[in-house]
Amino acid sequence: MAIWNDPQPSQTSFGASSRMNAGYASGAALDAGLRKYMLSIYNYMASGVLLSGIVALGFVESGLAEQVFRTPLRWLIVLAPLAFVFGMSAGLNRMKTSTLQACFWGFAVAMGLSLSSLLLVYTGPSIAMTFFATAGSFAGLSLVGYTTKKSLSGMGSFLTMGLFGLIIAMLINAFFPMPGMGFAISLLGVAIFAGLTAYDTQQLKNTYMHVAGTSMQERVAIMGALNLYLDFINLFQFLLSFLGDRRN
Repeated sequence: MAIWNDPQPSQTSFGASSRMNAGYASGAALDAGLRKYMLSIYNYMASGVLLSGIVALGFVESGLAEQVFRTPLRWLIVLAPLAFVFGMSAGLNRMKTSTLQACFWGFAVAMGLSLSSLLLVYTGPSIAMTFFATAGSFAGLSLVGYTTKKSLSGMGSFLTMGLFGLIIAMLINAFFPMPGMGFAISLLGVAIFAGLTAYDTQQLKNTYMHVAGTSMQERVAIMGALNLYLDFINLFQFLLSFLGDRRN
């Protein structure tokens, strides 16, 4: 028998509906915040790459790059980006957001000066072709990291160990060159940074839950852009060793 005069069923239905609507609104707000957060990371990263490219091209066109890379100053240019990376990583919790932003742009300029050496070694068309190939690969790999439901944390540990092995192999090859070693290093480098692109993207997505709405959100976005920038540039350089045409 229906209890038409009993208000309880309608109240329960309304309460459940309200909770569902509130949950939907909360989820929609979270998704919107996540998209905004990831977009800010990609904007920082893309702007940094663009700035580095402009600086590299200007440095070469001015004629200074060819002169400087013949002097010991080349080591300052090569090592300067590392100083920015270590400084930003160590000062993440202490620096103001504006200071971290300035360091990121300084890093992009330093990387541009360092990358100018590639313009002296490889032809412009082959660099452009490799850049677009890298951009397409990076976009696909980052999309995989963003959309996959599978945790890539285990792969991250493996890739980190592989990265250390890659650095050691590069140092050994620099002092004791061996036939075929350079090819193997480039192949390994492409594989490692392809994996790191997907892994770092997923980590940045997961990190949003912990920093959303806090004072750390913008700073984490900047550091995330730095990580993706490094993935992109390293992937580009290793691909260039395969696709690039050297100048005569």
